[in-house]
Amino acid sequence: MPLHPEARAVIDATDALGGLVPAGEVSPARLRAAFAEVWRPSPNPEQVDSVVDRAIPGPAGAIPVRVYAPHGDGPFPTLVWYHGGGWVIGSLDENDATCRVLCNAVGMNVVSVDYRLAPEHRYPAAAEDAYAALNWVAAHGAEIGADGRIAVGGESAGGNLAAVVSLMARDHDGPPISLQLLAAPVMAPPSDRASYVDYGRGHFLDRESMEWFFQQYPRDPDDLNDPYLSPLAASHLRGLPAALVMTAEFDPLRDEGEEYAHRLLDAGVPVTLVRYEGQIHGFFALLVDQLSISAEAHARAAAALRAAFAQEAVR
Repeated sequence: MPLHPEARAVIDATDALGGLVPAGEVSPARLRAAFAEVWRPSPNPEQVDSVVDRAIPGPAGAIPVRVYAPHGDGPFPTLVWYHGGGWVIGSLDENDATCRVLCNAVGMNVVSVDYRLAPEHRYPAAAEDAYAALNWVAAHGAEIGADGRIAVGGESAGGNLAAVVSLMARDHDGPPISLQLLAAPVMAPPSDRASYVDYGRGHFLDRESMEWFFQQYPRDPDDLNDPYLSPLAASHLRGLPAALVMTAEFDPLRDEGEEYAHRLLDAGVPVTLVRYEGQIHGFFALLVDQLSISAEAHARAAAALRAAFAQEAVR
């Protein structure tokens, strides 16, 4: 399918700014500031019952989280959400619109996690914070009106963290997870997969940016073989939660996300895999004001979350 005109407009605007991650030497701090300036929250956010910023205990100090509560009488199931940004950039703000939409559409709490960023905090910092947030919701969810049913989700590097905490929970007898919602997830380092070859330049997220992110997050090359950084490196995927995996046709990360979905299926894990034709990276959470396909993707995710929670008894 041809590139959607809305996606082309995003690419052109990003190219005019020098790319998602500008070429040449740039400090992570400057990049975060520039990113925050460009990618602002939606000017007309959907109204939920409440939005509260708070801190929860983490392995290296407090972890900021933003808790979205739906209208109605709880307790409610909870989605633990992880933002994207290559483990280096991004914050709670860029995914605010998506968190609000899902909160209302499902009737659930959303706990959006502001995990530590690299390179100041290299692997496994982000993964440890992500898992700590999951465990906090499981143990202390009553504080936010949670009923014990938990899903995890994220886009891009956030999708990576959602997959990683699912692996951690399986491996360490952690909290049961109803669904892992993986939108354009990072599953492995940059590669020669066809989507990297075909769309690694000139399609919003590019290979150069991903290579830069993979220079910031790992401590050393051995980390790239750790499934808690690269889920495709896992020896097996049996016993993981059901998954909804969503990819975009013109995304260099497309093939690794789809490969992970097929490996889950091969391991007996229930999976729904959806490719959004004509679309680019960031279609689910980052670019909701630029890409109308976001609404369709949100509706699909909400339906999957409702179905997953309906199968789980309140714990």
